[in-house]
Formats: sequence, structure tokens, C-alpha cells
Amino acid sequence: MKKDVRAPLSKELKEKYGTRTVRVRKGDTIKVVRGDYKNVEGKVERVDPKNGFIYVENVTGEKVDGSKYLSPLNPSKIMVQSLNLDDKLRRNVLEQRK
Repeated sequence: MKKDVRAPLSKELKEKYGTRTVRVRKGDTIKVVRGDYKNVEGKVERVDPKNGFIYVENVTGEKVDGSKYLSPLNPSKIMVQSLNLDDKLRRNVLEQRK
């Protein structure tokens, strides 16, 4: 079962688009607001709708052998700072909510 991976918008984006949350997509810029990676900003590298996780470029862990991996984040621990509006459908849906 796929989960709807939605996260809250920043205060400025809430006022601009008239909605509290949005579905997270690759290319969105987010800020971590809770947890071990608090105050880290970065672009979304990939979204895992099956498990409901988001992977961000600056949020990495290190394995015992020294290799790095992208740490999964729960959408409730992030805030969307800017949106990737390359998709016309997404842009139209957001503009209709105003």
C-alpha cells in the first residue's frame, strides 16, 4: 500500500498558496525541524511512498565501513521551504487553491 507523503509548508508558502500541506516531490527544498538533523536544509533526492520516507541530499549517515547513505526522514519532521514547479499540473493545482 502506498502512502501519501505530505509535509507542511513554510509560513510564506502557506499564505501564497492557501494550503497547509503539499505532497513532497523530488526537487523540493525542505528544512528539517525535528530530530537528529534539525535545521538542515537540502533538496529532496527521492521519495519512498511505499514506506512513507523522504531522502534529502544533506541528510546522510555513515556505515561502519565508512561509506555514506541517505538517511530516511519522516514527512512530519520536515517543512517545505520551496516547491519544484516544473510540472504544469502541480502548478495549476496549487494556483487553483488560492
